Amino acid sequence: MHPGRQLGVLGLVFVVLYLLVFFAGGAKGSFTDRLHPKLGLDLVGGTQATYIASVQGGQVPTKESMEQARSIIENRVNALGVSEAEVVIQGDRNIVVSLAGKADDQLKDLSEAAQMRFRLVIGATGDVASTALNPPTAKPSASASGSAKPSAAASATTGASAPAANPSAATGGQGGGEVMKAPSPSATPTPTPTTTAAAPAPGQQQQVTVAEVEKKIGPAAWAAAQKLTAPVDLSSDPKAGLAYATFSKLTPAEVNVLTPQMQFNVPTISCDQLNARPAGAIDDVNKQATVCYQGGKILMDKAPVVGDDISKASPQLDQQNGQWVVSLDFKSEGSTKWANLTRQAFNATSSDPCYTAATAMYGSIEHCAVAVVLDKKVISAPQIQGVLTGTSQITGQFTAVTAKELADQLNFGALPVTFEAGPAQTVSATLGVQQLRAGLLAAAIGMFLVAVYAFFYYRLLGSVIFLSLILSGLLTFGALVFLGRTVGFTLTLAGIAGFIVSLGVAADSFVIYFERLKDEIHEGRSPRSAVPRAWARARRTIISANTITIMAAVVLYIVSVGAVQGFAFALGLSTVLDLVVVFLFRHPIMTMFANTKAFLSPRVSGLGRVLRRAPTDVKEA
Repeated sequence: MHPGRQLGVLGLVFVVLYLLVFFAGGAKGSFTDRLHPKLGLDLVGGTQATYIASVQGGQVPTKESMEQARSIIENRVNALGVSEAEVVIQGDRNIVVSLAGKADDQLKDLSEAAQMRFRLVIGATGDVASTALNPPTAKPSASASGSAKPSAAASATTGASAPAANPSAATGGQGGGEVMKAPSPSATPTPTPTTTAAAPAPGQQQQVTVAEVEKKIGPAAWAAAQKLTAPVDLSSDPKAGLAYATFSKLTPAEVNVLTPQMQFNVPTISCDQLNARPAGAIDDVNKQATVCYQGGKILMDKAPVVGDDISKASPQLDQQNGQWVVSLDFKSEGSTKWANLTRQAFNATSSDPCYTAATAMYGSIEHCAVAVVLDKKVISAPQIQGVLTGTSQITGQFTAVTAKELADQLNFGALPVTFEAGPAQTVSATLGVQQLRAGLLAAAIGMFLVAVYAFFYYRLLGSVIFLSLILSGLLTFGALVFLGRTVGFTLTLAGIAGFIVSLGVAADSFVIYFERLKDEIHEGRSPRSAVPRAWARARRTIISANTITIMAAVVLYIVSVGAVQGFAFALGLSTVLDLVVVFLFRHPIMTMFANTKAFLSPRVSGLGRVLRRAPTDVKEA
C-alpha cells in the first residue's frame, strides 16, 4: 500500500472541514468566535416563549388537541432532533417553548397554523392590477421546454414567493408565474381614515354575530353593500365610498363574519382589517375567501387542493438559477386534484370570472391564476400555463433557512388549534458552565487514562492510539462547530456523555487490531509482514463492532426525544469519525512504523513478549 496517500486524504479532510468551520455556514466574528460550538439550554440558558391556544368563543381546547399541538411544535423547532428544545404544556391553553441561546427568529413562526390552500383567483381590485402591470423587475416568462422549471421572484411577507411547477411530460404544459414586489402594508384607499379596534386578548377570540355587525353598520349601508356585485371603483369617483364609511370602523373579528363577496366589494374594508382577522379566518375549503395581495384585494374560489394533498415538502437548491425552492410532491389523489385545478385555470375562456380577474391583475394574459395561500397570506398567484401534475415548486426569495422552515411546517402538519404569541423571556441555564467544565474535564480524564494505559501496555503502539484520539477529537470538534451553525446541533451534557462513551468504542478498535497483530507474530510472521495481515483480519471485526454501535445510536435517535437524542447523535457522529481515522490514519501510520527499527525492538514497540517468543526463522507473508 501507499500510506502517504491515505494520510494525504486525511489532511484534505481536515483542511476542508476547518475551511467550513471558519468561512462557511454563516461564520461571523473573530477566528476564536468561529470556534465556539452551540451550547444547549442546560449549559448556557436561552429564550423561552409562551403560545396561548385560541379557540372560538373562548372555549378551553381539549387535552388531545393540546398534546397534538405540542408534538407538532416540538417537531418544528427540533426538526433535525439535535437542538434539544423543551416544549411543555402549562395549564389548559399554554405551550411553553425553551430554546438555547437567542432564538427569537426561530421561535416567532412556530405557532403558525401552516394551512396551505390552492385557490383559483376569480376577482381582483384595481390596486392589484396597477402593481401587476408595473413590476419592479423582469416581466413574467415561461420556458419553452416542457421539462423546464419556470419560476417567478414574487415575494410575500412570509419570505416565500411565486410557485412554479414541473409539468408532466405527457401534457407538455409549463408552469407560469409573475414577478412582483412584496405586498404593500398600506390599506385600500378610502374616503375616510380607517380605524380598527384592538385585537381580543390572547386565548379569548371575540364571538361576533352577523346581526351585531349589521346593527353597527346601519341598515342603509348594509343594504347598499348587499347589492354590490363588483368592487366600487373609487378612482373615478372618490365620493362613492361615503355610503360605506361605517365599514371602516369594524374590528377584524367583525369583518370576519361578513361574506367574502362583501369583504371584496366594499371599498372601505381595508387590508389592515383583513390581515388582522382571527387565525383560521379563511381555512374553510368549501367557502370562497377574500385576502389582500400586492396592496389590493383578490377574491378566491373554494380550495379543491389543500396541504394534506401534499405527500412531502422539501427544501431544494434549483440547479438552473441557484435559488432555494420548496419542492412539493403530491399524493396520488392530490395529484389528480391539482391537475384538475390547473386544467380549469388553463382552459378558462374570456367569459370566466377567473379570466377577468387575471386580466385585471396582469393586463394582457393567456390563462387564469391560482393563488397559493398559507394561513391568511397569499404566497403567490401565478398564471397557469399548462395542465400540471407531479412535483411542483414554491420558488422565490428563499434562503436555506426559510425554505427549510416552510417545508418543516408543511411536513409536520397544521396545528389542531390556533395560537397567539404570548410573552417571551430569557431563561438561565439549568446546569450552567460549571457542569460544562465538569463534563469536559471528565472527557479529558477519560482520554488521559486511555493514553496512559496505551503507553504502558503498548509503548510505541500507544503513540498511535494517542495520536488517533487527538485526530478524532479534532474532527469531532470541527464537525460539532459546523453542524451547530448549519443544522442547529446543540451540545448539552448528554451530548458530552455520548462523546465520552465513544472513547471506549475507539479504544476497542485499537485492542482488536493490536492483539490481532500479536497473534500474527506469534504464529511465526515477521512484524513487517504481520501488519498488513493483521489489518486484513481485524478490519472486518472493527467495522462490524462500529456498525453495531452506529446502528444502536440510530435506533436510539429515532425512538427517543430531547437529551437522549442528543446523546445518540453525539455517539453516532463520533463513531463514524473514528472509522475515518481508523482507515486514513491508523493503518497507514502502522505501515510506516513497520519499516522502522524501533518497531522491531521488543523493548520499544510494545510487542516485546511476542517477539521474544517468536521463532528465529519467521516466515514472510
